[in-house]
Amino acid sequence: MSQPSSKLSKTTYIAPRPGYESRAELLSFELKLPVLAFDQTKDIIEGLALVVDDLGLSLLQLGKKAPGPVRCDFLGGATQHRRLYGGGKGQDIAKAVGLHHKGFKPQILDMTAGLGRDSFVLASLGASLVMLERNPIVFALLEDGLTRAREGVLNQSCEDDVADLSSVLSRISSVGIDACTYLNQLEEQHSSDEKYPDVIYLDPMFPVREKSSKVKKEMQLFHQLVGTDEDGSELLSLALEKVKYRVVVKRSAHAPFLAEQKPGYSLKGKSTRFDIYPIQKLPG
Repeated sequence: MSQPSSKLSKTTYIAPRPGYESRAELLSFELKLPVLAFDQTKDIIEGLALVVDDLGLSLLQLGKKAPGPVRCDFLGGATQHRRLYGGGKGQDIAKAVGLHHKGFKPQILDMTAGLGRDSFVLASLGASLVMLERNPIVFALLEDGLTRAREGVLNQSCEDDVADLSSVLSRISSVGIDACTYLNQLEEQHSSDEKYPDVIYLDPMFPVREKSSKVKKEMQLFHQLVGTDEDGSELLSLALEKVKYRVVVKRSAHAPFLAEQKPGYSLKGKSTRFDIYPIQKLPG
């Protein structure tokens, strides 16, 4: 998931629980958002709150009947289950980026990282990831999740799992920047394509077509916060110029091709489709 601009919602607050006011003030300065005590958020009928508490950062939709908070969590819940039991290199996402190809451990640029779940899965399968996220609030959630994951690894009881998680996290880096800016800077710094990523992964956010009751709370929050990606076509065009082997675009199963550009081939599941745009054959 990604963000169309760096503009922040006028109704987004930093909401610390008692004891976390200092961190809230720092975030307020960095994100240029007002601070509102957590207890006061119950009086707000709409908007979002970036909650600061003992579990780190979470994004909360305000108002009656709003869904619960969303946070970036790499060590538990669905992310951990997917890492341990998600199907390994037989997953469509792994095949899409070429991880099923013997000996290929790609350098992948995730242009639209969101909360980093897909990147974490790919890193757990041996790839190295640079995650780009241009929305400051989402990037704050992502960085918080990575920090807590690295700290949490030290508290794991299973030594084998600690070594595995440490290795996975060592293959992940994140940058709070617009993807087009990042790729153009990459070209300025290097005269050849030697430093271009092996694979570019793109998961643009588009308008939700389903009824709101069927949309996951995370998607509801992200749409309220960042809207949709209006520059998906531009991102795909630039990605195709700045990649070594292939560009992978994640779409809903029945969505049209991004920018109406037909891929070389697709991998289609029940709800998700990966469109693959090959540039050249994978090495080996």
